[in-house]
Amino acid sequence: MADDPRARDDNLMGRFDDEGLRRFSARQAVIAVAITSLLLILFSGASIRHAGEEMKPGIGHDIVLGFGKPAGWLADRLPLADAADNLTSVVAANDSLGTAGGFDQPISSGPTAKVPPATPENFDPLALGEQPAQKRPLQTLLVTGDSLSTPLDTEIARRLAPDGVNVIRDPHLATGISNTALVDWGKLATSQVDNDHPDAVVVFIGANEGYPMPGPGGKDVSCCGAEWASIFANRARQMMNTYRQAGAAQVFWLTVPTPRDPARQRIERAVNQAISVAAAPWREQVHLIDTVPVFTPGDHYRDAMQVGGSEQIVRESDGIHLNETGSSVAADIVVADLDNEFTH
Repeated sequence: MADDPRARDDNLMGRFDDEGLRRFSARQAVIAVAITSLLLILFSGASIRHAGEEMKPGIGHDIVLGFGKPAGWLADRLPLADAADNLTSVVAANDSLGTAGGFDQPISSGPTAKVPPATPENFDPLALGEQPAQKRPLQTLLVTGDSLSTPLDTEIARRLAPDGVNVIRDPHLATGISNTALVDWGKLATSQVDNDHPDAVVVFIGANEGYPMPGPGGKDVSCCGAEWASIFANRARQMMNTYRQAGAAQVFWLTVPTPRDPARQRIERAVNQAISVAAAPWREQVHLIDTVPVFTPGDHYRDAMQVGGSEQIVRESDGIHLNETGSSVAADIVVADLDNEFTH
């Protein structure tokens, strides 16, 4: 049978000998297995121990724990297991990911090109627990806006003028950010800064909003959905950026207290949301003063509130504006916020 050409040796190792491809001896194979076992113990000794602990009692359990306990003890004292976990987790996490959109790419390019970068000005240092910056003198203060800004401007001037602060009162009645027929507030803000170079600007505006505004395609967008609010926010943001003067000035922007008329309440909510969004890039320099919790808690209109220990009327009869008492309350809040940033 040995000479029968039909006889076949099922041992296929000979093909390596025929091609001269066999390179390792049995001794080398044993060494390779020993090295592999050692590496397994070093990197996964704790896993072997854990596997033994999970097994049911018996000889297999005893054998695995016999190796697992010393292997686990050694692995606990070496950083190799953690290093292997970190390495393999990185490989596993990134194997199926492409090359686009990584943190190693600048956000000015690739699929993240439309993501605006975060800057230190986006954060309020005090909210991060940092030490406040050294206060500087308040020399010139601009108080501006529509009819909401008066008599607030007078009340603020009464408090600060005795300290030598030059309070510039510049209200523009019946105007609005959403309506440029009387005043384009983008141009007005630029003119105010060029003329006065204020150290701080107080803005109170929003009594005459709700007008349709041109959208990105030129078509008018009606109040008061997200598209309208985004257009309003972009206009307000342009004003804020002008008033902050590249970080040289501080801006204090008051939200609109809830009006009596439900139709106006819808406008007020859109305006206040837009103002909050507009200020996001410059929390360090643009300070929102939320009047809603003070005058209309829960966004519910009220004519009167506790002032100086007694119930007093704080709104005008139109259900929109603050009267002198209400403006005095608002002025106290504004001046307190100014005191956090300036000396006077």
